[in-house]
Amino acid sequence: MIAARRIYDPPSDSDGTRVLIMRLWPRGIKKSRVDVWLKELGPVLPLLRAFRGGELTWAQYTRRYLAGLERPEAQAQLAQVRAAAKDGTVTLFCGCSDAARCHRSLLRAYLLDSPASRRSKPDPTPRRRAPTGGAR
Repeated sequence: MIAARRIYDPPSDSDGTRVLIMRLWPRGIKKSRVDVWLKELGPVLPLLRAFRGGELTWAQYTRRYLAGLERPEAQAQLAQVRAAAKDGTVTLFCGCSDAARCHRSLLRAYLLDSPASRRSKPDPTPRRRAPTGGAR
């Protein structure tokens, strides 16, 4: 299971492996609050600054952030998250206050929709039966 929360929220026993996905360490957070820091899964600073400064729309930010996940460095860290998720709960953390417009929600959706996770889920598409040759 993969969850996503704000790093400034109080820790929970249900967090499992706590993964920080920010480029810069958040102020006031002790290192003991995080199990793994995966910087490459955070947005690059120029992208984040452009979005926060109003130069990019949410759609533009989303497209560019997801494209950045294709970089080899990010793919290596995505593999770490997937491996940890096989062993139990993984919670992705960042400092954004708006979960709906935050890269942690984008990353969670990306991981849940990845080919690796699709293989473990049953196909939700109903299958059509082949005609049996009934009345003509």
